[in-house]
Amino acid sequence: MPKIIDHDAYRLTLTEKAVEIFARYGYSGLGMRKIAEHLGISKSALYHYFPSKEALFSACTDLVTRFEMPALDVTEMPTAERIDLLMNLFQSMENNFKGELTLLLDYLREMTPAQVAKDKNMQLANKRYLQLVTELVGSEHAEAVLCMMYGVLLQRFMDGRKTDFGTIRTAIHQLLQIQ
Repeated sequence: MPKIIDHDAYRLTLTEKAVEIFARYGYSGLGMRKIAEHLGISKSALYHYFPSKEALFSACTDLVTRFEMPALDVTEMPTAERIDLLMNLFQSMENNFKGELTLLLDYLREMTPAQVAKDKNMQLANKRYLQLVTELVGSEHAEAVLCMMYGVLLQRFMDGRKTDFGTIRTAIHQLLQIQ
């Protein structure tokens, strides 16, 4: 009897594992052969699910930028609670930040600013991060708050996590109170 495979579930499993592989080894130094080796499958099996490294990377980008918001009506939440929720989300991202930043820089290294602006993976990631922040702080201040959050994650990475998230919490609170 032939083995029944849920192709969508297996594709998702491969994508989840590939996220870790890209984070560990970067983008430019990996080819489909090496990725297949790390996944423990043949190169032809990998090509069956993903026609190229770019397609696999796009699936990884899609996966890691899916944010699950708690089922809350944030429009009724006080500003302080929305900021707490935002801070908790970004703090949860911090553990993977080093690998994601390294991968991002490797992926973008050879691109011009115009190419970055047109890149589908960057467009998707930017759109989803902005949507996430917009849900919590509104569209008027979403870009500024997102920049502040990226900045604090980068600063904490560069100073060994000495910068306190409380500093950015206060700045975001002040920005939102100006409304």
